[in-house]
Amino acid sequence: MIQGMVTQEEYFNRQIQLWGSNVQQNLQKKKIAIIGSGGLGCSLAMALGTSGIGEIHMVDFDTVSDHNIHRQIAFTLEDEGKNKARSVAQLIEKKNPFVKAVAFEMNFEEFTGMGNGYDLILDATDNLPTRGQIDKFAKENETPWIYASVEEFNGQVCFFEASSFQVFNLSDHKPGGIAAPIVMHIASLQANLALRYLAGLPVVKDKLYYLYFNGEGELITQKFGMPTA
Repeated sequence: MIQGMVTQEEYFNRQIQLWGSNVQQNLQKKKIAIIGSGGLGCSLAMALGTSGIGEIHMVDFDTVSDHNIHRQIAFTLEDEGKNKARSVAQLIEKKNPFVKAVAFEMNFEEFTGMGNGYDLILDATDNLPTRGQIDKFAKENETPWIYASVEEFNGQVCFFEASSFQVFNLSDHKPGGIAAPIVMHIASLQANLALRYLAGLPVVKDKLYYLYFNGEGELITQKFGMPTA
């Protein structure tokens, strides 16, 4: 069915079955920011860009490189050299006629000067100092945010509200390598928390989920309460 003919009831049919038309209509009023449009950001955009959230802002100054593409599912080899945020925003608008996707081709520090307000901020960056800035910005604007990171076959996610990210060691750690599926796995957990929160469903906040595969290949999930600082 072509874009101009599909209705919201048809497009979001399975979600409306899940939580009703009122919740789905309320999602259309929500606005979120995804900080970073790489591996996590791509997967978040694909998961949330078609969920019915009314407005999604993608933030990234970086361009697509060929070594990104194996784990950044929104891009193909034809996208090399293009701005990531713009490419992802264009893609999710092609997939969903009911979303407004805006690209901010800048770093997070510049983005904070735009004066925008959000219902939720999602971290899809790859360094701790920027996450510290996200936490500071979110606290100043009384906005919750969801942290996520991946490395090798491991990942962690936390919905920050009352607790502070400053309890982390804010050194600029660079991961040694990343398996593509763990990026999508962690982004999926992050996106599910986001969607539940925006839909008004219960979400456990200020608890860090740490997921990893042990030496036998078993998936282990650990949970840690986050202290305030």
